[in-house]
Amino acid sequence: MVRDVFDGLAISRLTGSMGVGHVRYPTAGSSAHAEAQPFYVNSPYGIVLAHNGNLINSHLLLKYMDVEAHRHINTSSDSELLLNVFANNLQKTGKFRINEEDIFTAIKGLMEECKGAYACVAMLAGFGIIAFRDPNGIRPAGYGERKAENGCKDYMISSESVVADAAGFGNWQDVLPGEAIIMTRTSVTRRQVSPTAVFAPDIFEYVYFSRPDSVLDGISVYRSRMTMGDMLAEEVRRVLTENQIEVDVVIPVPDTSRVAALNLAQKLYLPYREGFIKNRYVGRTFIMPGQQQRRKNVRRKLNAMALEFSGKNVLLVDDSIVRGTTSKEIIQMAKDVGAKKVIVASCSPPIRHSNVYGIDMPSRQELVAHGRDEKGIAEAIGADLVIFQKLSDLIASVRQFNPKIETFDCSVFTGEYVTGGVDEEYLRHLEQLRNDNVLAKTNENSLFGSHSTNGIVENREMSIGCSGPLNGADDTVGLYNSWRANGSG
Repeated sequence: MVRDVFDGLAISRLTGSMGVGHVRYPTAGSSAHAEAQPFYVNSPYGIVLAHNGNLINSHLLLKYMDVEAHRHINTSSDSELLLNVFANNLQKTGKFRINEEDIFTAIKGLMEECKGAYACVAMLAGFGIIAFRDPNGIRPAGYGERKAENGCKDYMISSESVVADAAGFGNWQDVLPGEAIIMTRTSVTRRQVSPTAVFAPDIFEYVYFSRPDSVLDGISVYRSRMTMGDMLAEEVRRVLTENQIEVDVVIPVPDTSRVAALNLAQKLYLPYREGFIKNRYVGRTFIMPGQQQRRKNVRRKLNAMALEFSGKNVLLVDDSIVRGTTSKEIIQMAKDVGAKKVIVASCSPPIRHSNVYGIDMPSRQELVAHGRDEKGIAEAIGADLVIFQKLSDLIASVRQFNPKIETFDCSVFTGEYVTGGVDEEYLRHLEQLRNDNVLAKTNENSLFGSHSTNGIVENREMSIGCSGPLNGADDTVGLYNSWRANGSG
């Protein structure tokens, strides 16, 4: 955890007036330490960049970086690739010293070249901090300010407002889609460098990923989850009536679903109980590499109290059902301590499609809802009944707090990707990067000291090895050529 790495002593030793940090798992398929952010390039000017999201045209950018820009990408991370696109655009100025206009021009070029989702923070040595967000605004970003001891203003950029709140920063403002912001010691300059495409923030941020005390794009995550519970209650009432089932108690699967579960219970006049006690030192299970590891960690993470389950028809409320691994173990835990029936209500619709914009979900074949109806899903996870939120109700739950947002990215539910450019070939490639065998291989190589840079097998689009002598006269020395020689794509 961050607190274990950056304790009081470590923080006290930090010097300087600017910094960039990153706590998200590596993007695009690997858990290798080499792919942890932020990334750094020393040319031009010295740039550090941290990125939340995922690019969908990495293969084209890799070719350009190799053949035209002559920049070597060390890892399979699209975050490093994004940094080098930005650096290359700055280098085109050919200036010894650049200005804000040059930076805005470089980011404008980046937004024309890079397709996908990206919320970025960069630091330009001796110049300032830069933030920008993709034209669709898929991933969140914003900034707050506070008065410093010397009377000047401090600024903090983060994905969620709660980070700024906790550090005493106020006046939170979202980075707009297609906008770039430059912060120096003396000024803050904002500019719309790319026309906004369809503004479509990822709705899964509100369902699961963000903290409830955050406000994203003017929408309270907490209030949206309250409304999700209200909306889901009506669907639960209808389905339970159809199936002639009476529920004795509503129990949330901690932590994300608590807010919705409480509102649902109140709406249906049912008792709300905390039936699971959570071990807070085990991470998110759905992003853990390895099916066996996920199952093992579910029982480490939660403990069921027999007092709340024994002899009862239980309605479990969860934010979503992804692989079904967690749900299956939780349902079995409830039955092990005496639950008569276990009905599962999901605050989101069935997740049947891959997320290509930066949330490391599994391949479609690993999604429990892929190719199954509600009855099949219930059988797969061992539930007596499964009830899902309607997509229209989910969208209404979030949108009511900011009607200016006309649509959301709901691709994990619909398979419709707001950026375009996502076809079956791309999905197969992404799934290859993310499958458990690749992740397990990565971790194995990291654990046993492999000399591979990132532990990823070479026969894929973003491999980094050379099949010829380094810097030698060989057609396959370049990154893109190496990829072609390996037969990917």
